Order: sequence, then structure tokens, then C-alpha cells
Amino acid sequence: MSLDAHLVVDRGGFRLDVRLAIDNGEVVALLGPNGAGKTTALRALAGLQELSAGHITLGGEALHQTPPERRPIGVVFQDYLLFPHLSALDNVAFGPRRHGVGRHAARERAAGWLDRVGLSGYTNRKPRQLSGGQAQRVALARALAVEPALLLLDEPLAALDARTRLDTRTELHRHLAEHPGATLLVTHDPLDALVLADRLVIVEDGRVVQEGDAATITAQPRTDYVARLVGLNLYRGHATGHTVTLRDGFTLTATDRLDGDAFVAFPPSAVALHPHQPDGSPRNTWPATIAGIQRHGDNLRVQLDGPIVVAADITPAAAAHLHLAPGQTVWAAVKATETRAYPAG
Repeated sequence: MSLDAHLVVDRGGFRLDVRLAIDNGEVVALLGPNGAGKTTALRALAGLQELSAGHITLGGEALHQTPPERRPIGVVFQDYLLFPHLSALDNVAFGPRRHGVGRHAARERAAGWLDRVGLSGYTNRKPRQLSGGQAQRVALARALAVEPALLLLDEPLAALDARTRLDTRTELHRHLAEHPGATLLVTHDPLDALVLADRLVIVEDGRVVQEGDAATITAQPRTDYVARLVGLNLYRGHATGHTVTLRDGFTLTATDRLDGDAFVAFPPSAVALHPHQPDGSPRNTWPATIAGIQRHGDNLRVQLDGPIVVAADITPAAAAHLHLAPGQTVWAAVKATETRAYPAG
């Protein structure tokens, strides 16, 4: 294990208490809503935020009392924080120089890294002469040039436009796959996490609420935030056989048989809308009121109020057929075969 950390930070009324373990060659994404503690965790690892308690061990060496400049860590900040008065080459050479590498050797190493990120022709350009994607690659090269045991990425694609983000994400994936050390990616974007990371750690209110590979987390979310992240409707209740009774008494039928506290989840695409109570196979039906309608890819995302709050995805043709409008009453239906139930404990 390269990184073994227990990060405890008390700041005002907020307390971060997170354990992180990352192997060499592994990319872990730290996900969570704004204010969850993601950036605080990154700053604590980098030495920019003092720990209230806990520890940071990297490659078997305790780092929590080591000054930031002496930690074998590379950081790519959200806004890149390139030195505006230095060329791209000297920005990348800065880290090795701080680590005692001679000027000529540091510049040679920097030139090599700029070549690896596809910027060999940009060595003399200042940050203001670079596009957003180019600046991001210079920042990545600067972080990797110190040959870090731990690479920290703070929302590395957030400042880019959609097209540049797509291309840069692909490039970043390649460089992270080649990085021999541990990598922590802090992001609020599930796509960045799913594409770039081997494992996800979800934090809310300064605590880890779920962790695992993408398949596990997307299949069995355990909080409303994670459910929204992976695009599922999620409810908690008590299961008896195939029936899950929610806290307000509403029941959902699932194919999975369980007994005890349980989650039940289904995708918005599994929700069918009808003008009248449907007959036939759907075993979960209830009256609902349309709270809102918005575009969602090629479909429409319909927000429903009623005994449960639900998101439903339907085609524009179906919406036109139903003459949907906010405030309208419809019947929602979900087949039991479309739901998943799993233990909440």
C-alpha cells in the first residue's frame, strides 16, 4: 500500500474524518457534493492543511509532520496555478529545481515531460499564451516532473469547455495509467471519476459514505447523493419477502427477496406514465403529480410528486401523446422486474 491516511481536520463547525488507502499504480476518485470535505482532504495530504488528528503514511514513511515542499507529492490544482512570469519549460522545471536537481538537468527533464504531454513546441510560451487544455497539460507535467509517490488532482478538468474536456480526459487517462505511484482525483463529476478512476470513495459531510469500484457503486447506491450521481431513484424501507415498506407506509414490490432494512432502486427509464390507472403486468402503480419537465439527453426528465418523489425519463413523443404539463395528474408504473432491492445494513 503506497498511501495509508487517516485525515481528521476540525475547522469551525466542520469535521473531516476520512480514511484513504491507495496502492501504487491505482487511481482513486474522491467524490462528493460541494462542502463535503474533498478539497480539505487533498490539502491535508499536500501539507497545506494541518491535521487535527490522524496520520499520513506514504510508502511506509510518516508525512503528517513533513513540510509541504519536502513531501514526495505532485499537485494539479483546479485553476492550475502556473507561474505567470515563467515559460512552460520553467514552470515544469520548477519542481525538480526545488528538489535539488541542477538547472540544466531540471530543464532537460521538463522538456522531456512537455514532449510526453504533446507540448514540445510550447516550451517558451507563458501561461497567458496557452489554451485551457494546454495549461492543464503543463500543470500535469509540472506535477509529474518531481516523480511523485502520490499525485493529487483537484478538479483537473473543471475549468475546460466541453470539447477540450473530452480530449483532455482521454489524454489524462493515458498519463495516469503510466504513473507508477498512487493517484487521488478529487472531482464532483461522475463521468471523470468513472473514466479515470479504478475505485471511488464517496464523502458527504466529512465522512465516507460508500466506496468501491464503479460497478458496485452504480448497482447499489447507499445515499440519495450517490443515487443521483448514478442516475437512480432510491428509497429506504423495511423488506418482507418481495415487498419493501417505506417509512410513510408506501410499498414497492421487487424481484429480490429480502427481510430487514433494505434499499430499493430503479432507473428513471423504468418509470412508465399513463393517463389512467394501468392494467396488466406492472405491479407498482400509484397516482402522481407532475412537478417539472426538463430535457435530459434525447428524452425528457419528468419530476413527479406523490406518495414518493420520482424521476421518470420518457420520449418527447410519449410526452406529446400524454399532453404533459406541470400540475397534471398521471399514473406512474414500474415493473417489479425493473427494481433492485438490497440490504441497507
